Amino acid sequence: MLIACGDALIDFVPTRNTGGREAVMPAVGGSCLNVAIGMARLGAPTGFVGGVSTDMFGRMIADHATASNVELGLATRSDHQTTLAFVRIVAGESHYAFYDAETATRNWTYRRGAIPFASIEAVHIGSTTLVNDQGAAETKALIADARASSTISFDPNCRPNLVKNKPAYLARMAEFAGHADLIKMSDVDFAYLFGEEPHERAKVLLGQGTSLVVITRGNNGAIAWHASAGQIEVQAPKVEIADTIGAGDSFQAALLFALHKQGRIGRQQLKDTGADELRRALSFAAKCAGLTCTRPGADPPWSHEVTWSV
Repeated sequence: MLIACGDALIDFVPTRNTGGREAVMPAVGGSCLNVAIGMARLGAPTGFVGGVSTDMFGRMIADHATASNVELGLATRSDHQTTLAFVRIVAGESHYAFYDAETATRNWTYRRGAIPFASIEAVHIGSTTLVNDQGAAETKALIADARASSTISFDPNCRPNLVKNKPAYLARMAEFAGHADLIKMSDVDFAYLFGEEPHERAKVLLGQGTSLVVITRGNNGAIAWHASAGQIEVQAPKVEIADTIGAGDSFQAALLFALHKQGRIGRQQLKDTGADELRRALSFAAKCAGLTCTRPGADPPWSHEVTWSV
């Protein structure tokens, strides 16, 4: 099984009402939940770990996840309210306003011994859960137990408007990166975290023990560095864009799914992955991200919508 650990929330995505005025539409989201949904829809056995409310929005999240074949037995249900995020698109980029005080996600705690890591091939972490101290501490405890048998996937998915102490946040992200086997981030996040030439930073991360570093670049595709296969670039498909919400999560989900299908998701198998295998996986991920961009909100593709072939 593959699992994603982190945020589950409701995005209020921009739309227009019948009179042409700005309006918003509720859609299930949260970066880590999106990754779980993306993997499950493509056909991988997938679970989600995190806090999910029992309120109206939490029921929407649970129903959406279940309908997408995500196993919620590892999630923690509580009567804390659901995190809400309001989205505006500015110059093609999604900007968020979060309402996340005392929510189910913020109050999630890691239940040691509750996750059968021996049967978990990979654990994905990242996003808003790692901004606050409690979420970061609980996630650290989880990956400390997971690393003995599971590959660690990490996408910081930065939200600068939530960061109160940038130096401390940068140090925290560097620490999580140091424990990850696979790191994926957008070029925007890379600039926020490192502000330097990606090639040199990728070499540093690979030198720390990471096997694969991927940077997505929107319309310019993605570039990856692998410890033994070297540098690989893939193009983005040309699509009619509705919005880019969830595109990076869809890329992450599809990449993990493709590695799983190729038998390359395990830590040692990932280290041994060849350039051709990586190129196929990255191209598939770019295709899935492109399809997600053609519809509003985080709505990753199903297996019947995209073709995976080894």
